[in-house]
Amino acid sequence: MQRYFVGQPYQDGEWISISGEDHHHIVRVMRMQEGSEIFVVFPDQSSAIGKIERISSDAVDVSIVEWESDKKEMPISVTIASGLPKGDKLEWILQKGTELGASGFIPFKAERSIVKWDEKKGKKKVERWEKIVKEAAEQSHRTLIPDLSSPLTLKELLVKADGYDYKLVAYEEESRAGETSNLSNVLSEVKPSQRVLILFGPEGGLTDSEVEICKENGFIPCGLGPRILRTETAPLYALSAISYQLELMR
Repeated sequence: MQRYFVGQPYQDGEWISISGEDHHHIVRVMRMQEGSEIFVVFPDQSSAIGKIERISSDAVDVSIVEWESDKKEMPISVTIASGLPKGDKLEWILQKGTELGASGFIPFKAERSIVKWDEKKGKKKVERWEKIVKEAAEQSHRTLIPDLSSPLTLKELLVKADGYDYKLVAYEEESRAGETSNLSNVLSEVKPSQRVLILFGPEGGLTDSEVEICKENGFIPCGLGPRILRTETAPLYALSAISYQLELMR
């Protein structure tokens, strides 16, 4: 059953109106009819099975059939900060990271980022990223669409990082040195609803100076096992480890 995020809060007894691209998807792509059922998700993360009551040229009106009770979100909020990689690697991180439960994404301009951010073309690129995240959230039956920031400088990212309860920086030198406990220690301490930020470098990794700056700003360096992971693999490894520890082991 298809899932759609609606922008307005639910008003008891009223139909929900779905318009724009989601209206087009329901009517033109999925070719649903009156009486068809879909999932609808509200801004407060509540979700329900809805029945299409009426289809017009610009809106689909839906009534509530049954509320969902299953929890879809991780017990903690995990934001992934990725040094801008080349090609479509960031799109892969956004899509798969959303499926794995990330609450937010912050791309940043790292010293070794090969891609140079073009502000003129940036708006369209961010819009494409937002669409990828939204569609991945629908596909994986999330109850929230992860936040997505426009690319920041490392300095801007460090300012934003002040709002997190725990901050980690994945660093390959830590893996080479055999560091295995910092991520596990954080996951044993973190409480439900707390916020965790994990920072990853681009191809070539983070420079020593970037890691030192992060450490000076409260980041804990951590390894991700004995193997060196690609920039698009490391965030997914971390999210999988967090899900296993906090969702499957509890």
